[in-house]
Amino acid sequence: MSFLRRRPKLPAALKPALEPEERVLTWAPVDGDKALVATNLGLWLPGGKRLGWHEIHKAAWSGRELRIIPSEVAEERDEYAVLVDAPVIGFLLLEPGELPDQVRTRVTKSVAYTSHHPLNAGGVRVVGRRAPGKNGLTWSVRYDSGTPVKLPAVVELTGELVSAAQGATAPPE
Repeated sequence: MSFLRRRPKLPAALKPALEPEERVLTWAPVDGDKALVATNLGLWLPGGKRLGWHEIHKAAWSGRELRIIPSEVAEERDEYAVLVDAPVIGFLLLEPGELPDQVRTRVTKSVAYTSHHPLNAGGVRVVGRRAPGKNGLTWSVRYDSGTPVKLPAVVELTGELVSAAQGATAPPE
């Protein structure tokens, strides 16, 4: 019966250097002798870099290829970060197992708040995400293409939108 078959355990040679509270959820082989490893804290890429779930902007599964779009900080502001997309990272997964599902679930669960606001020119998305080891939400914004992100009025309005979102999600006192 196939539902009783368990995925083989992650070989020790492929296991990344996990933090004490980190545990492996699932994994998938890539390039024969490497692996993508999903943990409760993020996705370990071949080569030993971990992307926290809150650092992944998008993930798409084609049925054979997992494409990850990480976030990159373009600018740090007082209460939030301005994020842009880093280059897409793609992995051919011939034996994906539960990995694509776990990636989708974990990235989605990291988003606690999101709202898009049209501006006179362009728009901005305000996002509050859960990040491991941080109390409360981590706040960021993503501007639509063509938005004048450095214009003082846009920066001021963005700050107001982030403050309103923080107020709306703050636990009652």
